[in-house]
Amino acid sequence: MILVSVGPTAGALLAPAIARELAAAGHEVGVILEPRTEHFVGPGAFATPVRVAEAPFDVPEAILFAPATAGTLARLARGLDVVPDGVLRGGVPVFVAPDLDPETARNPAVEVNLAVLREDGRRVVVGDGGGMAGAGEVTSRVLGGMGGPMAGLRVLVTAGGTHEPLDSVRFIGNRSSGKMGLALAREAMRLGAGVHVVAANVAAREPGVGWSEVETVEQLRDEVLARSGGVDALVMAAAVSDFTPASPVGEKIRRSHGVRSIDLKPTPDILEAVREQNPGLFVVGFAATHGDPVADAREKLQKKGADIVVGNDISREGLGFGSEDNEVHVVTRGGERFVPKTSKTEVAREILKDVLAGLEEER
Repeated sequence: MILVSVGPTAGALLAPAIARELAAAGHEVGVILEPRTEHFVGPGAFATPVRVAEAPFDVPEAILFAPATAGTLARLARGLDVVPDGVLRGGVPVFVAPDLDPETARNPAVEVNLAVLREDGRRVVVGDGGGMAGAGEVTSRVLGGMGGPMAGLRVLVTAGGTHEPLDSVRFIGNRSSGKMGLALAREAMRLGAGVHVVAANVAAREPGVGWSEVETVEQLRDEVLARSGGVDALVMAAAVSDFTPASPVGEKIRRSHGVRSIDLKPTPDILEAVREQNPGLFVVGFAATHGDPVADAREKLQKKGADIVVGNDISREGLGFGSEDNEVHVVTRGGERFVPKTSKTEVAREILKDVLAGLEEER
């Protein structure tokens, strides 16, 4: 059970979303509304199965103060009671999401209190200017900081789709939204892994993870090679272009000039480069195919030296690029299994089960 103590600031408006996300990740969530918090949010804002009470229902596995006022920070730093007796004495992890105005955040006493909390092992999640961090970032930091089957592992995820420039304004690209890669990053972090995302033209940043932005295949390759030596697993979920214009133009090609043809050349093979540089790295590849993807996935597994290849049929409406759902075949050296149509979050969880199993076999 995760106990969420909600303080009386405007940041309390984010607390229902945080509680809902924690519950959706499979945790029991209990909520305590601190005095005067109901001026901002009431018990009715927290939907089942989240429960609101004056005291926790059980000994929590983690405690989250969100939002935490300056007074809460001071009491926590000085060892004073801020939740019912005994709750903080169990050695459970404590997360603190302050909601402070910029002037208060710069106050020396507040800075000292935050430093004391960090020294004591409290996990502090600070937003811009000292204000409340976003609901997604708070949730991710809590779930990622509670341990889990991927605790201690470092995972590098690529997401999105590459853009190969034709001129200064046009490019050759694909329809990948990055949703599958972000779902994998999010779920790996919730399982306890340290996660870094290399994002190729992704519109929204995933909170709580490391983040690098790239545009082209070459940039993606360089960033992956620079980071892959320090990770336990690489998940190549980005849709990578197989070809790039041979002679991109540095300015806009005008209609009056015309374009009779575009010469293309192959892009670098990122998986091949990764395997050459890091032969022992656990690698997950993706094979997006029109029609049955299993044959392509098996071929990629052998030729690319990947440990897992996830195949999906992008010809079906409502699956794959840009959609909220997916349906995949997870192909490993030991066989394959089918994951029927479900949300990309659920698909990510299923893929990560095989990643964990594969890493365990290698140990």
